Formats: sequence, structure tokens, C-alpha cells
Amino acid sequence: MLIEEIADKWTILVVAALSRGPARFNQLKRALEPVTQKSLTQTLRRLERSGMVSRTVLDTSPVAVEYGITPLGRTLAGPFSALYRWAVAYQAQVEGARQRFDTQGKR
Repeated sequence: MLIEEIADKWTILVVAALSRGPARFNQLKRALEPVTQKSLTQTLRRLERSGMVSRTVLDTSPVAVEYGITPLGRTLAGPFSALYRWAVAYQAQVEGARQRFDTQGKR
């Protein structure tokens, strides 16, 4: 299901990182620590398959690959930004609710 694909933690972070500009794999990996190589590879492949990320082989020595956001992927910037703003605005309330729940014990 598409919602599961775009709501993934690494998807949100990869789209945010690539919205700032194209990046090579290792640049993304460093920017998104503690992402594993496997998780990043899977996320990039899934996003490329869905048309949200482009993959360009650069004619360098050694050969390098650069990832970029596509116009379709860029449409996620607004919803992701809104989600981020919500998380920041309500983080304290969510933490308070969690603490109240945890002190009441399991139901």
C-alpha cells in the first residue's frame, strides 16, 4: 500500500534530504545517521521504483551515483513539512500523555 511506503521513517528523511539538493549515497548515509546501508538502499530503490527519486550514474572515475528528488517526490515536501511542524508543536503534549499512561500501569 502506498501510504505504508511514504509514511516510513527513512522515506520521510530521504525525501527531506534530497529536497535540499542531489546527493550521493554516502552523503545521504552520513546525513541520515544512524540509517543502515541496507535500509538506505531499500528506501532509495523503493522511491526510485515509485518515481519519487531519480538515480543518475555520473561519468567519473570511479563511477559514482547521484540521487535526486523528482517533481513527483517534491509534492511530498508540503505534507512532510506539515507532519514535522505538528510533531514539534505537540511533542510535549504527547510526552505528557505517554507519561500519564505509563504511571497508570498497563490496562
